[in-house]
Amino acid sequence: MNLKSTPANLAKLEKIFDEAKYIIRYEKGTFNSGYCILEHKKVVVVNKFLNVEGRINTLLDILPSIALEEGFLTPESQKLYRQVLDSRAEMAAAAAKEEAPENEAGKGEAEEGITDENPETPQP
Repeated sequence: MNLKSTPANLAKLEKIFDEAKYIIRYEKGTFNSGYCILEHKKVVVVNKFLNVEGRINTLLDILPSIALEEGFLTPESQKLYRQVLDSRAEMAAAAAKEEAPENEAGKGEAEEGITDENPETPQP
């Protein structure tokens, strides 16, 4: 999802987490991915040195992976949440589509390579 890097959009994403009863903490740490999720405590720890764009992208990465009940979200938050999920699904479908032609081409070449060495033997 292409969300503009503004503090208002960051606040909207943070609101979704808040309504889902998740606590977002911006702290310093050695995060390989820029964040850490503590599922049992419903805490998301984000690298505090990320700028607004980095924070938004991190929250967008996390959002589809957490379990939340849409019924607890406000209509505005539900709309944004669905947009995030839909855009992630589209990205996954596009990635799968890019891989599919390579796999199909590989299958075709492999099938063409199968020949009977004795052409006079009847083929089943």
